[in-house]
Amino acid sequence: MEILIDDILTESLEKAITYKEYRELVTALVEEGKSTGLVQNESLSNYSVLNDKRMKRLDKTVKLTEEILEKAREFDGDVSWLVLTESWCGDAAQTMPVMEKIAELNEGIDFKVVLRDENEELMDRFLTNGARSIPKLIVVDNKSKEVLNTWGPRPSVATKMVQDYKEEHGSLTPEFKQDLQVWYNKDKGQNTAEDLADLL
Repeated sequence: MEILIDDILTESLEKAITYKEYRELVTALVEEGKSTGLVQNESLSNYSVLNDKRMKRLDKTVKLTEEILEKAREFDGDVSWLVLTESWCGDAAQTMPVMEKIAELNEGIDFKVVLRDENEELMDRFLTNGARSIPKLIVVDNKSKEVLNTWGPRPSVATKMVQDYKEEHGSLTPEFKQDLQVWYNKDKGQNTAEDLADLL
């Protein structure tokens, strides 16, 4: 997985914003009836309203296990966690608060955010099965300037649920997407936290 960091990734890291700045941006856009991204429509702005509420709730309620707390605190690397996202993405809203909680535990993890539609060249280097799926987390070693790993767009259990459903039904239905959000709400970020701890 070790790809040397290049100009596109360097530029993206330089212009990236913090999670706090991203949250403020989403909240401000929601108040204007907008979403992030190049496409603006009622459906995307409605998803953004929902996701703003989800992130507000998860920012307060995500709890990490002792094992994950310990692993995060003991991590001795110096990395950037750069995530590609947009405000209308339900998977991002359910997982980014967990990323922030883990990054807060260790100064060696610099969690940064860039918007997918403004960083298409970067996004196209980190496709999932040929698609611009988000959120996409890129782990960059700040010293060696190598990409150490990637994660996303969903935690491992949700990824399997999606794969199984697609194999059986061909595509994801609105009902399945609803079921997936129910799973996220029950899971409370635990599967995401376990996956992210494996990156440390």
